[in-house]
Amino acid sequence: MINERQLICVTSGEPAGIGPEICLDLVDSSYNHGYRLLVIGDINLLKSRALLLNRQIEFNQISDPLHDSFDRQKLNVLHTSCSKHDCLGVPDVNNAAYVLATLDKAIELCKNKVSRIIVTAPINKDIINQAGTKFSGHTEYFAEKFNISKVVMMLSNQILKVALLTTHLPLKEVPAQITAANLEQILTIIHQSFGEYFGISKPKIAVCGLNPHAGENGYLGSEEIEIINPVINSWQQRGYNVTGSYPADTIFNRHAEFDLILAMYHDQGLPIVKFSGFEHGVNTTLGLPIIRTSVDHGTALNLAGSGKASSSSLIAALHA
Repeated sequence: MINERQLICVTSGEPAGIGPEICLDLVDSSYNHGYRLLVIGDINLLKSRALLLNRQIEFNQISDPLHDSFDRQKLNVLHTSCSKHDCLGVPDVNNAAYVLATLDKAIELCKNKVSRIIVTAPINKDIINQAGTKFSGHTEYFAEKFNISKVVMMLSNQILKVALLTTHLPLKEVPAQITAANLEQILTIIHQSFGEYFGISKPKIAVCGLNPHAGENGYLGSEEIEIINPVINSWQQRGYNVTGSYPADTIFNRHAEFDLILAMYHDQGLPIVKFSGFEHGVNTTLGLPIIRTSVDHGTALNLAGSGKASSSSLIAALHA
């Protein structure tokens, strides 16, 4: 349970995108009652974005989150210096280190037991890779930093929850990752997380097939018969509510019957979540020793500084 002393770290994301401006909405006390919100980013960048948007916001710079006083009527910021402030809508490779520094500061606070919750605003993967750091996404980055070999990406909205067996992989590499060991690990993490965070020890999980029509009894692929279905049967024999494999083109119509649908790859599952409830979508990383949630959208460079960006997904991530 979150209490009034619970600290939530919010990383402000790519400075060229909408991350800084949606973080400005966190000054609203109706969003931060019951806990302390700490935005990690460049306080001067945040101030300049507020000025640009004509937002009358007061800031409270935090140096020591454990002992400094938080002000619910102000935006509490742990300052991390950003190299290039003049980057609105155009990511600058010189800011890649800053983006990673905000993540690392949040991770440090969690490792030091100052916090146990991180909420992330969107970042630009391409610019980080251009700067020379191999980066496939928040999910993989947090797993590496916490020395966790396997985590699960789960996207949710007000309608359904969808988890992924594989995450940010080229499509041609997905079949090689459809293994019994991988599926077993993913299902184990899902069950552990649902028991810990949602109080559901045996969630109803629908597992998608990899191939069209879940392989059509082997005519359109054998992964279901040889790998996916035997793992599902094993979980059923142990008394768990895991069913499938189901054709991905129809199972989402039955989402209300399940606590979660497990998709085999990124673009099999996530389009459904984003189409059915994009404004309130939340990305959660299961399997970490902390709670980590995120917006379900990108940096929206074309909206940066326009005042049109919605913070609804960020707010949903706070309350996930």
